[in-house]
Amino acid sequence: MERGVIPSFTSLLKQKKTMGQRLDIYDKFPPGMQQYLGCYGWHFSKRMAQFAISRMKVKDDSTGKEKSLVPWTKSEVDEMLKRNGITVEHDELYDVCYVANMLKADFYKKSLADEAHLCVHVKLYLDDIDGDPCRAFDEFYATCIGKGVSIPWEDMLEERKEERS
Repeated sequence: MERGVIPSFTSLLKQKKTMGQRLDIYDKFPPGMQQYLGCYGWHFSKRMAQFAISRMKVKDDSTGKEKSLVPWTKSEVDEMLKRNGITVEHDELYDVCYVANMLKADFYKKSLADEAHLCVHVKLYLDDIDGDPCRAFDEFYATCIGKGVSIPWEDMLEERKEERS
């Protein structure tokens, strides 16, 4: 890379894959990122949650191979929490949906033996008294940065009125 030349985000992604360089050391933001944060803050919009959840993988116990997670919808997660008597105080946009699916992919029927334990963990994760209410999105974004995953920020924008449906 030439000195003094600001690289494109695409070229940074290519470098990341070959050089292992983190993407959080640059001043220029990807197109649409600032607009996204202005609309949703550090929380998941419906489209961002769908994008993030679509990247989640699980191990197929019968074959031992990786496969895509069969995700829960926001309404399924909300119903599951209600059924288990759990109210999440920091339930912003689609954060609860993302966290429930992340826990399903990584811990469900392993260290989180059943639905009730998963629901308790969702609450503990998002309502941690000394935690950050933006924790779920922060950790997702940090993982994308660390792995060099490009987020199509402009595609993640949608009408605010659609958010709760």
